[in-house]
Amino acid sequence: MAASCPLPVTPDLPTLRAKLQGLLRFLKDSLPISNAHTVDFYTESLWEQLIDLPPETVLAALKRSAAEARPSEPRPLMEAERESGISDLSKIFCETSQKLVNVEGFALAAKYYSLQNLGVCTPFEQLLVALQGNQKQRTGENVKPDEFMNMKKSHEVHTMSELISSIADFCGIKQVIDLGSGKGYLSSFLSLKYGLKVYGIDSSHISTHGAEERNRKLKKHWRVYHTRSRLDVNGLALKMAKERKVQDEIKCKADTEEECNNSAINQEEMSLSGVFPDISDPVIYNIRKKKENIHAQPQREENLCFENVFPLIDFLPINAVEPTSSSQISSREISEANKERKKTTSKSSESNIYSPLTSFITADSELCDIIKDLEDCLMVGLHTCGDLAPNTLRIFTSKREIKGVCSVGCCYHLLSEEFENQHKECTQEKWGFPMCHYLKEERWCCGRNARMSACLALERVAVGQGLPAESLFYRAVLQDIIKDCYGITKCDRHVGKIYSKSSSFLDYVRKSLKKLGLDESKLPEKIIMDYYKKYKPRMNELEAFNMMKVVLAPCIEMLILLDRLCYLKEQEDIAWSALVKLFDPVTSPRCYAVIALKKQQ
Repeated sequence: MAASCPLPVTPDLPTLRAKLQGLLRFLKDSLPISNAHTVDFYTESLWEQLIDLPPETVLAALKRSAAEARPSEPRPLMEAERESGISDLSKIFCETSQKLVNVEGFALAAKYYSLQNLGVCTPFEQLLVALQGNQKQRTGENVKPDEFMNMKKSHEVHTMSELISSIADFCGIKQVIDLGSGKGYLSSFLSLKYGLKVYGIDSSHISTHGAEERNRKLKKHWRVYHTRSRLDVNGLALKMAKERKVQDEIKCKADTEEECNNSAINQEEMSLSGVFPDISDPVIYNIRKKKENIHAQPQREENLCFENVFPLIDFLPINAVEPTSSSQISSREISEANKERKKTTSKSSESNIYSPLTSFITADSELCDIIKDLEDCLMVGLHTCGDLAPNTLRIFTSKREIKGVCSVGCCYHLLSEEFENQHKECTQEKWGFPMCHYLKEERWCCGRNARMSACLALERVAVGQGLPAESLFYRAVLQDIIKDCYGITKCDRHVGKIYSKSSSFLDYVRKSLKKLGLDESKLPEKIIMDYYKKYKPRMNELEAFNMMKVVLAPCIEMLILLDRLCYLKEQEDIAWSALVKLFDPVTSPRCYAVIALKKQQ
């Protein structure tokens, strides 16, 4: 490993298990809130079942908690337990009814058991400094990913690619495998900006084809960008040469005057025959020589320009594009050093490419069957959905060629859970959750609705990007109508985005019933509006309940990510592993990366 700085110290396995134990104690009582479905809020009387407080009180306390933008400092576990009542959960939930009775304690406990406050994350900047050591990055800040992607994707790709490049340099690795590469945003950027050889693997042929087309356009743009940068640098070098010429002329003039003044006495003593002095005279010779050098400058300016191009253009990635053919620049304009550099670029550009591949990846996938020239590499994934994120870690631990992993997961609701449907027979052996021994021994299960709520974005709510309260209210009331008027308690079909196409609650119900295949004509307008009037005064209950789910979301996410980190800590050949907050959570809510490096052989 190339870096001189040691990697940051991370929590060991016993410490992480202690954090998990405290988190599970809190979640055992609060998980029913996360597992309740908003659609069933009125049909199953969820507020009366789970909450023993007025909705106004709950809403006010949770909004105050969410509005505190600056995270609290991580504190010792016992101190936080004393303040929040975590050590005695009866202060938060009633022992007999299991209902929430202390919303302030609930909010404080939820905040404490979030990733940003529990002290288990490694600071991103600290990790970058350790990985990079005293080495300079291979590229500058001139590349702008936002020209090809939206602000969110640009932020993610720019940040994660810098980290991956630093890990690759640290490990001395040139090959990267991007699982769930999709349209190839990250893969293309790693290849073009950092000169890495990237294989992007996605299960969708459509995504792979789209990635190939997008990569072709990127390369075309990059060639234009590279050419313009070269011209800009040439112009700068030419300007510098002209300025140098002017300075030389001024200096020559000053030197000439000085030498003339120094020889004035000798010139007065010269005879008439010496009015036209011989060229061998040292004063005249020096003056003429300097003038000849100045007049020779224009011929050298062009060559001087090109001799200075490559030292100035080094901020561009060497292997970003195919090199310009030698016929495009005359031999007079290219020095031998430039030709040698061009030869090196031509050879290396073939190995630094992005190759989109289509394949469905599981924990048992054989990479050597997919990638024929597999070598020591990094495995990465930006927002890998469902089981692909845990399978990425399993592949990393099982394949000797993979020396490091950087995985940012998403879509927790698509994870398979080992202990979710224990009554059903299943032949599946490897599950998305749990992964670590401790949670397997506990036979812990979150449930799909809780995993779905883990995708909620507390930070966005805190800055005013609130939940769609009215659309959720419409859907919950619609469910009560369907249950009472059509006798349907469960429905496999989804309403979808009807709310945005509806002008009123009445219009929403009519369109929804039609989409669900139910006879809307049997419901007169009065009955529909009676349901609306019945539940409208209780809309704040639904809003407060959803806010509780938002506050709990970071705790569910922490459980899932700590499970993955503990799994890595349990492996014998892992030298270093950590959770790192990569992205701004408002811009990109799924902002945590699981990172690990193997021991050197």
